Amino acid sequence: MAKTPAQALAEFSPGLPFAVALSGGADSTALLVACAQRWPGQLRVVHIHHGLQAAADDFERHCQALCQQLDVPLSVRRVQAGHAPGQSPEDAARKARYKALAEAVQAEWPEVKDIALAQHADDQIETLLIALSRGSGLPGLASMPAHKQRLGLHWHRPWLEVPGLALRDWLQAKGQGWIEDPTNTDENFTRNRIRAKVLPALAEALPAFRDTFARSAGHAAQAQEVLNEVAEQDLGQIGVPPCIEALQQLSRARQALVLRHWLQSQHATTPSTAQLNELLDQVADCTTRGHRLHLKVGQGFVRREGPNLVWHSS
Repeated sequence: MAKTPAQALAEFSPGLPFAVALSGGADSTALLVACAQRWPGQLRVVHIHHGLQAAADDFERHCQALCQQLDVPLSVRRVQAGHAPGQSPEDAARKARYKALAEAVQAEWPEVKDIALAQHADDQIETLLIALSRGSGLPGLASMPAHKQRLGLHWHRPWLEVPGLALRDWLQAKGQGWIEDPTNTDENFTRNRIRAKVLPALAEALPAFRDTFARSAGHAAQAQEVLNEVAEQDLGQIGVPPCIEALQQLSRARQALVLRHWLQSQHATTPSTAQLNELLDQVADCTTRGHRLHLKVGQGFVRREGPNLVWHSS
């Protein structure tokens, strides 16, 4: 069942002190106000200024005024997120944002090990629908985890079971304002089209869709966790870098699983389905010492070097 902000916050137990990522929009404003009330004196705040739109300065001013009002320290970081060929601007901005958030926390407040993000139930459904539209596998269908460790920090999403409208209602009841992102109504963006057209239709046809879709995402996340354990065990057997002969002893499905895991865990890159299938075909053909292998995979290249596969960024 969907939760109220109060119910979600009651179940949230970060290590203290902790940081809140504040964009200035309704969701993160609600998160900061709620957390400041529950844990006074224990908050640190980071705002990322993307510089991607004219309203960015308005967001920064709102964040500064709110933090001054709540008497919480604020760090503002500016990022310019250029995207690589084949990478979406949204993905580049997301990665730059997480990197900047981690760097700000670790530089300003090294005692902080936890950071809270404000994505809510509607964001989760949008992420799942985008993954389905792209034909994503389990990692995409698992959508956003409520808790994850990355970049040396614990990342939390306490609002994941709270509808976005509930957060706005909560803020309005408190008389607390926020900045509305002017791009939220631009339906050139897939996420905005889903929000404007698909979610209202789902609510009418399937009133419980937020709960049931979230449950499916949870099942996908559980299944992916098991697969990650299998991939880690297989990677331990075939070695790093992967030994081709040992890799060939696995079924094609497990080869695909362990190669994805190797590329993601060791090189932070993800192959497309076409790239991975071609790589698997080439691995199957590596039956002689003279067989060469050089393929574009993710943001770099996989090559054969002696008995092993290696990945290079160029």
